[in-house]
Amino acid sequence: MDDPHYLSGLQLAGRRVVMVGGGSVAQRRLPRLIRAGARVELVSPHTTPSVSAMADAGELVWHERRYAEGDLAGAWYALACTDDPEVNAAVCAEAERERVFCVRADEGESGSAVTPASGRHGGLLFGVLSGGEPLRSAAVRDSVLDALHAGTVLDGRVPRADDTELPGVALVGGGPGDPDLITVRGRRLLSRADVVVVDRLAPRELLDELAPEVEVVDAAKIPYGRAASQDVINRTLVEKAQEGKFVVRLKGGDPYLFGRGFEEVQACVAAGVPVTMVPGITSAFAVPAVADVPVTHRGVAHEVVVVSGHVAPGDPRSLVDWSVLARLSGTIVLMMGVERLPQFAAALLDGGRPADTPATVIEDGTMRTQRTLRSTLAKVADEAAAAGVKPPAVIVFGPVAGLAR
Repeated sequence: MDDPHYLSGLQLAGRRVVMVGGGSVAQRRLPRLIRAGARVELVSPHTTPSVSAMADAGELVWHERRYAEGDLAGAWYALACTDDPEVNAAVCAEAERERVFCVRADEGESGSAVTPASGRHGGLLFGVLSGGEPLRSAAVRDSVLDALHAGTVLDGRVPRADDTELPGVALVGGGPGDPDLITVRGRRLLSRADVVVVDRLAPRELLDELAPEVEVVDAAKIPYGRAASQDVINRTLVEKAQEGKFVVRLKGGDPYLFGRGFEEVQACVAAGVPVTMVPGITSAFAVPAVADVPVTHRGVAHEVVVVSGHVAPGDPRSLVDWSVLARLSGTIVLMMGVERLPQFAAALLDGGRPADTPATVIEDGTMRTQRTLRSTLAKVADEAAAAGVKPPAVIVFGPVAGLAR
């Protein structure tokens, strides 16, 4: 039998919506109602902490009691979400009398409305119904979202003159390396690019998803080797954008964490080019995480310091006080530190860090070639050299580097 439902979009902004029940179902349904601008009133003697926090923040009105006849008066939409079938049935019965469409969470076909599996992408909001098979609806929704994010299904969007993202430059953090770890927004903008200016550490597999006509500019900054001048990169971003093209500057990790991203933003702003910033998952925290190194752990570390290793301790250009870092007891995450690892380890030892401080080196974090070396502060430089560790690698010093599952 075909699904008997009629799929429609409700304009609930400013309109009263009543939800009965404050458990896990309510916690899942409330955010989208709030985002739609609905004037939500919740009737329930108890709620989850998350729902309570929404009430405390003024996002909804919570009536801290059981449902009573008359609660739906003046409502435009209702949801029966308790764990008591009799209460849910009573809510639906009142909704029928009041001519209010009502979703019954525990027995969907008994309500006068059902909640579709919904997805949001680039200004699109779509829903999937499957005649009472919610898992099927969710699976189809997820497949469509994946295809939209990957750009294999076009979203049909036509750029408008008032579009806040096009034209111009989008500075996109690609994450720690695995292409699945780019943000949803970053992937969406990448699929719409006319020009992509890409770094060596950006997720390279994403380039294969680009349309053939997209221009790819290699701005690889190979550590301690041939590098594209930052001025050339800035000029490329500006010139391509001034030609009316939408430019995505795809970088590894997060653009603002040792990625010189703000320099590129300043260059665009100075030239009058609109620029959008899309943060990325930083390798400083993500790479240790996938190697089972939490950069903080209760009772073990109360601070995390992320340090750039592009200049050695004692170098006149260094802005780091290594003697202060050595006196800290928490976590130090060293980026770009492979080549000078002996100098960094020595500076920490000289500053008083114990020789047996755990140290972990993660090479090619999140990638198929990832490998992890666990050592100590006194031995890590020699052991990393013996193992042939090469950039990119993230190095973690501190007690958290010695934790195990």
